[in-house]
Parts: sequence; structure tokens; C-alpha cells
Amino acid sequence: MDWCKKNVLVVGMAKSGISAAKLCSRLGAKVTIQDVKSKEELMKSVKEEIDILDSMAVYMLLGEEPTDIIDSFDLIVLSPGVPTDLEFLNKARQLQIPIWSEIELAFVLCPCPVIAITGTNGKTTTTTLVGEIMKKYNPGTQVVGNIGIPFTEKVEELKKEDLVVAEISSFQLESIHTFKPKVSAILNITPDHLNRHKSLENYVAAKERIFENQDENDYCVLNDDDDICSKMKHKTKAKALLFSRKKELNEGAFLKDNKIWVRLGKEDEAICLTEELRIPGNHNIENVLAAVAISVSMGVPPEIIRDVVIHFKGVEHRIEFVDKIDGVEYYNDSKATNVDAAIIGIQSMKAPVVLIGGGMDKGADFSEWIDAFDGKVKALIVMGETADKIIKTANQKGFFNIKKVSSIEEAVRLAKETAQKGDCVLLSPACASWDMFKSYEERGKLFKKAVYALRG
Repeated sequence: MDWCKKNVLVVGMAKSGISAAKLCSRLGAKVTIQDVKSKEELMKSVKEEIDILDSMAVYMLLGEEPTDIIDSFDLIVLSPGVPTDLEFLNKARQLQIPIWSEIELAFVLCPCPVIAITGTNGKTTTTTLVGEIMKKYNPGTQVVGNIGIPFTEKVEELKKEDLVVAEISSFQLESIHTFKPKVSAILNITPDHLNRHKSLENYVAAKERIFENQDENDYCVLNDDDDICSKMKHKTKAKALLFSRKKELNEGAFLKDNKIWVRLGKEDEAICLTEELRIPGNHNIENVLAAVAISVSMGVPPEIIRDVVIHFKGVEHRIEFVDKIDGVEYYNDSKATNVDAAIIGIQSMKAPVVLIGGGMDKGADFSEWIDAFDGKVKALIVMGETADKIIKTANQKGFFNIKKVSSIEEAVRLAKETAQKGDCVLLSPACASWDMFKSYEERGKLFKKAVYALRG
């Protein structure tokens, strides 16, 4: 592609969009970046990036939509957070202007194999673990995607002999065309992002796009304990490699006698005992099984996999121990942005829980989350868009010890007053963060800061 002759529109001035705009500009394209926020609003959060884009002669169309000039563009690149059904995007489709996700743009330029990992829960932990395994096996490995580092930020550094491990969201998969990972993985499927996808069927269809371009020379790693994922083994053209925590498999990664095994062909290899893992919970056993299956399909020797797995300590914002103050332990599970992830957070606690939850409304039903309290959660502190919805659901379920707050700092102070020695305070919101924070990372960091402030 002759980028010097391309007029590219990048939609969305979040991290991925800014990275894509810079990349297209470096390639020689004429670039416009658009956002519905005004320049004044954006200057509060991305002033430095605006100055860089200015210096690169990237035109900024801010506070308005490009509907009237959409026919002037040769290519549109979408940030993941941008809805795909906007009026100007529908007009672009009618004009047959290509619309790419940021990962599609990076993939077109990528010279090396890609491992792509998606699913509702466990993506970040599994991607991080696979990244650590692959870095030990291939030092040229880059870990990118929904994990916080845009693929387009790293693609120019890659060589043919390198490797990419990418966490991929359903939003990113909506606008792929040629994206073809060497190994794809779908960890699990539960209802999520229904405010955008409208139905579970649409959400599943978006996830399944991760393997739509794969062939018999590729691998697709699937969770055989998840009914929706298990059925995908009949849909993919790639070699399906399964993992299971509940049963022994003819081929794949599985748990047997509290030991993680992998079987590929006729060879059985014991990786480690579950008691050797430093990350707690059944959900993390599943994440490790997925990582083992992915790594073996890439030819990584079992001894390398074992060494990394038994030393892996997990990721920030996912059931992360923060501090112990006056006999109360504080845990940051800000990454639990949906009900199922938040249920896992509760189940991972061994002490009575003072729970902090709530956030942006993604259309979730909180009934199962409240049911999971099951005598373990002694008090609930809620905030954000969903606060009243959660209170109503909890009351219907017979749970009434709830307080509503307006900030994370207020939530932590109230949790300290509520918790007794031997309890734990858990931030596990069951909701997205964007109503009050830039990201779940910001929410988690502010939670930790508020906890540390309790020490004075």
C-alpha cells in the first residue's frame, strides 16, 4: 500500500486512536483525527499528545462529526471505544470506504506471527502470563492490545523472527478484515457489553471473529468447560486445542489429581501442581491451563512453561493485595468490570467481605452477583451510574446493608469504618469505570491511593 497517497481518518482520541494516527502519519499518509469531545475537554487529559500530533501535521477535527467530508477519506481507523453504527460510519460503508480497527491496521504491517487472546474474563492475566512465557522462549516478544499498549505503538519495532501476544476485545474484533493470528484463544463467554452488542448472540459473533481467517495451519485454543466456547471447535477451520479444569482431555491442557497436564499427540507432560501456583482461585487455574495450551501450540518446551508459571504473581488490578491496616486486608479487583468477574473476586476472599461496587451501566443484571454474596459479604458500598440499580436488586434479594457514596475516597473511608479486624475490603465493581474514571486502571490506582492514605 502506498501510504503517501492515502487520506486517513482516525476516529477517537483515546490511546489506540492517537497511536494509530501517529503511525499513519509516520508512514506518510495525510491524517485527520476526530473526536466528539472539544479541544478544551481533551486538553485536560491528552495535552501532550495534542502537541505531538500538531507537530506531525495531523489535522484535528474536534467537537463535531465528519459526516459532510466523509467521502474525502480513503481509509477509516476506529478506536475500540467508538460505536460502529454511527451515522458517518454507515455513510462510509455506503461509499465502500474501508473501516479498520486499530489492530487490523497494525496486523497489515506486522511481519511476525501473532497470538491473539480474547474472552469475557481472564484476558489480561492470561495474556500477561503467555507474554512472560513467550519472552523467555523468544526475547523478541511484544505484549500489546487491550492490555494497555496499542499494537500500532510497537509494530514498527517488530522483525520477522519476533512474536506478538495480543489481548483482544470484542470491540476491536468488530472491524477486522484480514486479521489472522497463528494462535487464537477464547477463554470463556458470559454476557458482557450488551449495551453495545445488543444481544449475547452478537457478542459471541464478535468474539468468534478472532478465528474467522485462520486455517488448518493455525491453532484455536478453547475452553471445553464453557458450553459456548466448546461449540466453537466445530466452527473454526484451525486446529482446535482445548483446555479443561473439570475433565481429562484426549488432547490439550487439563487438571488431574491437582496437577496441570498437557497432552499433544501421544506425549503427556506434567507442568506443575496447583499448590505451586502463586495466583489463587479456580479461575486462575483456568487461565494457567489456557496459557499452557497456547504456549505448547507455539512449540515452547514444557520446562520453560513450568518455570514461568510457578513464578508468576498475577497482574495489577485483578484481586491484587494492597495493604493490611488494623487487621483488615484491602484488595484491588478493579479489573472486574462485569458480574462474572466480580463473583470470582468474592469467591477468592477467605474472610468476611466489605464490598465496594458499581460504575458505568453496561446493561447487566446484578441478581447473580448479589446471590454470590451468600453470607460472605457483610456490607456493600456502591457508587456510579448503577448504584440505585444495584440497591434495588439487592433489596429484592433481601440484602439491605448498603451505603451509597459519590467517590472512591469516600468508599474507602466508609469501608474502614465498617470493617472489623479479620475482615477484608474488596473493590470488585462488576461494572465498567468510564462513568467516573478514564479506565479501570485509574479506578484501581485511586483505590490504592485512598487505602494508603488511611495510614496517614
